[in-house]
This record gives sequence, structure tokens and C-alpha cells, in this order.
Amino acid sequence: MMQQAVPPGRQRLTGAELRRLGALTRALLASKPAAHEESDRFLAAAGKDIDLPYPFLAECLGGKRILVTGGTGCVGAMLMAQLARLRPARLVSVSRGLTAGWPRLPGAEYARADIRDQAQLDAVFGQAGCDIVFHVAGQRDPGLAEHEVHRTVTTNVLGTRNVIRAAAAHGVPHLVAASTGKALRPYSPEVYTASKRAAEWLLGQAAARGLMSCTAARFTHVVDNSIIHARLLDWCDGGLIRLHGADIAFYVQSALQSAQLLITAAAGAQRGSLRVHAISDLGWPVALLDVALGTLARSGSAAPIYFSGYDRGYEPEPFPGLYDPMTAGDVSPLISAFEGTATEHSWCPAVDVFPLQIASAPAVDERMRALAATCARTRQPGPVRTALDELSWALFGATMAAVPHQVLARAAHRCGRRPGGLDAVHARMLATIEQYAAGAGLVPASRKQPREENFLPR
Repeated sequence: MMQQAVPPGRQRLTGAELRRLGALTRALLASKPAAHEESDRFLAAAGKDIDLPYPFLAECLGGKRILVTGGTGCVGAMLMAQLARLRPARLVSVSRGLTAGWPRLPGAEYARADIRDQAQLDAVFGQAGCDIVFHVAGQRDPGLAEHEVHRTVTTNVLGTRNVIRAAAAHGVPHLVAASTGKALRPYSPEVYTASKRAAEWLLGQAAARGLMSCTAARFTHVVDNSIIHARLLDWCDGGLIRLHGADIAFYVQSALQSAQLLITAAAGAQRGSLRVHAISDLGWPVALLDVALGTLARSGSAAPIYFSGYDRGYEPEPFPGLYDPMTAGDVSPLISAFEGTATEHSWCPAVDVFPLQIASAPAVDERMRALAATCARTRQPGPVRTALDELSWALFGATMAAVPHQVLARAAHRCGRRPGGLDAVHARMLATIEQYAAGAGLVPASRKQPREENFLPR
């Protein structure tokens, strides 16, 4: 009834529509008295941790000179505190400035530099003389990324490239980077997701060239610094609660788990390829609607809920080949079917790890250079978005070229049988998958009339 009362996509609602949604929201809240339990479960995730052997980690990282980019943010500040337990010889944070609300650690050093400025970074790296770098700085808001395209790309992509260059120039042997679970998508038109996917590729290139050992950690929604929760609290204070849909669920983890995951990745370094880490069991995803209702009940707010539809930066429906029911239950939900066959438990049983595998392709290098040149030439979002998207498609092709043919065949089979067909983006992805799978004779050249025997058995 709420979805029918006001269609999605409206920026402004009339007084009558607000009153109608308010009445329906109160009725929904009354019909779901247990919604606060889901909200409580969401908030309680901030207390989750990974059971790590700190004495062992102290042997690995103790006495090291450690630099953390973004050490004044939520995860960065927690990481600084966890690293301090390991008694490093030196602990340095470099960021654009202190972020309000996150503590400054006694005994640590705090330097100022913008990762988008290579000269500033080089100066800090030269002074720090570090043995290991944790790269946590970045633009983390998918919605904001769609409005601040240039800033997001120059921070998440070119900023990561600057960190890699500074680390290589100053002889840093090991780089650990924070990534996102959204990077499991081999292609995405979303600016934030595409920027983090490109950053993983840059780290993989640095590892393959032997510049240093590189590891990465994929995070999901961090409760301690939750964009969703902050917006819900703000909307409850006399506003309108805008939810993308009524059936959204998402995984959560704590800032402590995120910091511990980065440390786990540091201790599991291997040269030659980027090893990507993710928590194996993130628990059951939380229901966004129930979190919103629980927040309403806790605050006593009368704000109505409006199902506004998906904003740019948030994908309404994942690519159907992203997960394979044959393997999805065996690995972290932040690891795709295209990555799952190479996944194993890390040295820490609670963490999965896989080597990022992307084929060498001149087109990707060319698109990366074009993106950098575009960012240097203009701040206009249109050209930067186009250059990023061209890089993303090139990366998608290079990724599929490295995926085992059996995995491609299964993905093509699942997508080809999807009722209702695919949208234009997903259809293009499927065509690329079929192209690489057909090279091994595993799928038919045309999928108009697929034959079961053309696919590998389940």
C-alpha cells in the first residue's frame, strides 16, 4: 500500500501524500513489533571482532615502521589503535586532516597530505621511512561518488596510484589496501564501485611487477561509521525517510573487524600477485526496512517512510552470474563466482583469500592513461565518468579472459536461462562472457536456442 500510495522517483511529496505515508508507516510499525530486534542486531554488529593471535602478529609486525593513509577516519583510527598493540617501532598517520569524532592516538605521529598530491605523499613517505603501508584513505560514499565524480576518481583511483608510486620510490616492501565488497562486481556503471575495482587492478599490477608485496581487504557496510544509520537518524529528526526499496538486505561488519582484517592481510603477504581478503562468515544480512522501523520506534519519530527507488550509485539488481549456487555457500559473500574457484582459507580460519587474476591487456593500460589524462584536463563529471566507464569495460574483458572456462560456461548458462531477459548492461556482460567461454567450445556461438549438452554438468 505504501508503494502504491506514492510512486518512486519523486523529489518532493505533497502534504496529502506525506500524511498518507505517515499513517501507513504507523500501521506498518504497529504490525511489526519485532522490528526493533533487527535494528538492535544491526547496532550490535559494532561489537563483532575476529579472534586473532596477537602474540603471533606482534612477531610479524612488531618493531616495524608503519604508515597508515587515512589514519584519522573511522577504520583508520581503529587500525592505528590495533597496530599500537603490536608495538611498532614507529606509527604514522597521513591524511588531509583529523576527522572529527575519531580519537588521536597517544604516541603516534600525524602528518598532513592529500593522496591526490604526489609531491605531498613523497615528502611524507621520505620522512617516515616505513616498512609497511596500510592504505585506508578513500572516498567511501557511493551516492556522493555520483555527484563528485572527479574527486572520487582522483582519490580512489589516481590516489591509489600515487600511494603505490610513493611506496615503490621509497623502497616500501609491503602495501596493504582497503577495498570494498562492491569490487566483487567485475563490471559496474557505478562510479564508486568502478573506482575501487580499478584500484584493485592497480595494486595487482604493482604486485605482478614485483614492486612490492600487495594485499587487500574487502569491507562491507561498517556499522560504526554507517552512512545508512546516520541518514536514518537525520531523517527521524523531522524529515522523510527515503528507502530504495522494501526488500533490501545487506551485510555488516564492525570497524574493529575491518582493522583486524587489514592486519590479517598484512600477515598473509605473498609476492607475485594481489591477495584479496574477506571475512568468511558475515552472519545473516540485516533487513533495511526493519532497521528503519526500529530506528523510528527508538526515537519516537513520526517521520513517514517513502520507497523512493534506487539512486545513482546503488545497483537495483546484481548481475545474475555473480554468484554460483554451487560455490556461493563455501566462500565469503564478498567474493564472486568468478573469484571463488581460486579462494582458500587464509592463515586465519575466519578469513578467505584469493589471488586477483586479471589478464594482461594493452587496452586496460591505454584506458588507464586516458582516465588520468581526462582528470588532468577537466573536472567536468561527464568526460571523467566516460573515461572511467571505458576503463571498467576494458577491465571486465581482461578479467573474463583470466577466469576458468568452466566458470564462464556456468555463468553463461545461468544468465541465459533468466526469466524476463537481461538489461542492456547485463546483456553486454553476458556477451563478453560467452565470447571467452566459446573460445573453448563450452557454450554455443548463439544463445537463442541453447542446448544443455553444451554446458558442463553441475
